[in-house]
Amino acid sequence: MAFTLPALSYAVDALEPHIDKMTMEIHHGKHHAAYVTNLNNAIAGTDAEKLSIEEICKSISKYPMAVRNNGGGHFNHSMFWSIMSPNKGGAPSGKLADAINAAFGSFDEFKTKFAAAGATRFGSGWAWLIVGADHKLAICSTPNQDNPLMDIAEVKGTPILGMDVWEHAYYLKYQNRRPDYMTAFFNVINWDAVTERYEKA
Repeated sequence: MAFTLPALSYAVDALEPHIDKMTMEIHHGKHHAAYVTNLNNAIAGTDAEKLSIEEICKSISKYPMAVRNNGGGHFNHSMFWSIMSPNKGGAPSGKLADAINAAFGSFDEFKTKFAAAGATRFGSGWAWLIVGADHKLAICSTPNQDNPLMDIAEVKGTPILGMDVWEHAYYLKYQNRRPDYMTAFFNVINWDAVTERYEKA
């Protein structure tokens, strides 16, 4: 069963002014679409065709680099679109808010640490909020299109929030000002979707 590019649940200009329409068109319609095409080509005729993207990620060390890069790209971006939404932002509530306060001291402290994970990731990669094996929240980052589900990840866990810090995610609008993009990202986080992922994890 071939993987497909997931449709956005909002218009490409819906995240303006925080994330611009042209970036969304290129990022979703070209970059993510290419990961899907290349992943399907890389797994064609192999057992991986029968697996979910999560299953592939969890045993990624078995596969060639083309599967790691494009499989990670597909998983990471599919999640990225789903945890953003127009007219969102703000702060989480309920059990997720309690877990964030327990793990990081406060929501503001979480934001500072999460932004630091993105700002200090050299080159391309992702910043993550994950649920670890101990069921506690942690922040980490990964290079390129790796993610914490992968068996090769330095810090492993179930991702519930991911921020893309590849230049293609922000360069058209923010140029080299990655911190400005990361600040803007907090205005479009759909905390309901993140909470749903937290409860499943």
